[in-house]
Amino acid sequence: MKVEILSERPYGDFAKKVKEISGEDILLCYQCGMCSAGCPIVFAMDLLPNQIIRLVQLGLEEDIAKSNTIWLCASCITCSINCPRGLDLCKVMEALRLISLRKNVDYMKPTEIPHDALAGFPQIVLVSGFRKHTA
Repeated sequence: MKVEILSERPYGDFAKKVKEISGEDILLCYQCGMCSAGCPIVFAMDLLPNQIIRLVQLGLEEDIAKSNTIWLCASCITCSINCPRGLDLCKVMEALRLISLRKNVDYMKPTEIPHDALAGFPQIVLVSGFRKHTA
């Protein structure tokens, strides 16, 4: 039997984008379910965290976009601690949120914000808004 070692993992475009943003190798996940078993907010999610990872592996971006799981993730790191493969699922969830936010085209332009409203916003709101809504 001949064994061939691949130099690169076979990523789809969506999985490449998630890996690029999160820095995590999504294909390391072998679906053990430890992330979902330890998640304290899993009762409110429509898809389990390991199911989200599988959807990323399969490149099913639309199914992830329909799910509330990426928005409910509290980034408590419980999943990352439990992962036998060392995946930081919190980084992956944040990457998925960023990808989703960047697809939204109905952003308010900074020039459209009334000046009197700007004075009432905390600075962190403006900074995080620009970080999230600019590619």
